Amino acid sequence: MTETRLNDRAIVRLSATDGSEDIRAFLQGLVTQDMTDVLEGAPQWSALLTAQGKVLYDFILWVDGDAILIDCEEEQADALVKRLKLYRLRRKIEIARDDSLGVYWALNAINQPADPRLAALGHRWLAEAGQGKAADEAYRKHRLSYGVTEGVAELGSDKTLWLECNAAELNGVSFTKGCYVGQENTARMNYRQKVNRRIVVVPVAQADEKRQRIVYRDLGLSIEHRRVDDLETLDLPDWLRKAL
Repeated sequence: MTETRLNDRAIVRLSATDGSEDIRAFLQGLVTQDMTDVLEGAPQWSALLTAQGKVLYDFILWVDGDAILIDCEEEQADALVKRLKLYRLRRKIEIARDDSLGVYWALNAINQPADPRLAALGHRWLAEAGQGKAADEAYRKHRLSYGVTEGVAELGSDKTLWLECNAAELNGVSFTKGCYVGQENTARMNYRQKVNRRIVVVPVAQADEKRQRIVYRDLGLSIEHRRVDDLETLDLPDWLRKAL
């Protein structure tokens, strides 16, 4: 595969401007993932939530020395930077886009990290921006073939509870890390096993327009927010069928 560049992704860099600052500790109280699990060569899927536990932005976290890199939607990168700066207060942390780096993806790049959500999604890595042809369409088709959703268009912004985005099944949340924004409701839902709705990928022929988030006509797929009771007749991916 020669098409590897994901042009609809961008990198946000968080770095300390003072040796006393700890980027991991800063993010630990904000994001859904346990920052101790974000290691060199082991990126993790995570999100920034509202206080009610609804997803604002989802992203993949990477380590770069003492800095943390956020692999996020290109269209949402500036808004994510602005949001993170609200939490920074007077801490000596720089939060900015890093346009020198790009996000890359391939199915069989076995020397690169596997996607942290589902190994079948292939491999992704960060490298100097500008290398490779765009792989966005191939990546989207492959990702949705496994029922994995991402981004504001599919998950919504301040519309969907994080566990309804299949975050527990796709390794996007820690239930042992302690407090973070939106943790209380997220933990309660998990403890009570009260995930009553799910974001799912549905063939257009089975679509319910009242539940739609976005339709991909070229792929014949509809992304929908459905009640769990309505999912029994759908052809769900194995990972979600087992969870339900």
